[in-house]
Amino acid sequence: MKTNKSLKYSIFFLSIVLFFGSCSSRKNAAFNEKTNYKNDVVATYYHNKFNGKSTASGEKFHNSRMTAAHRTLPFGTVVKVTNPKNNKSVKVKINDRGPFTTGREIDLSRKAFMKITDDKKKGLLNVNLHVIK
Repeated sequence: MKTNKSLKYSIFFLSIVLFFGSCSSRKNAAFNEKTNYKNDVVATYYHNKFNGKSTASGEKFHNSRMTAAHRTLPFGTVVKVTNPKNNKSVKVKINDRGPFTTGREIDLSRKAFMKITDDKKKGLLNVNLHVIK
């Protein structure tokens, strides 16, 4: 009976250690500044109809600023977005949630998107993302 009780405590303690250990390592790996966050993902840009509307962070949106929306990165995160075809890049601050269309990773302000694209008539662009801070 005593052995059974100690086995239960050992299993409980081990599961807690594994749970907290796995949580902290996932968080640190995703935000490692020395590695790219994600490569070869699709970026889009906001339509002008969103100018002046509130973002999920509470800020007002302006297509003339260097901002972006991402589903999971924390608000205030600065991301370097690079177009690998021409090596042009911009730094944007995450201040909104989105995009909510499958297959798209980040919504850029129009200003940010136009600085890195070669084809101003297209609304999609393959990019690499690098978390700066």
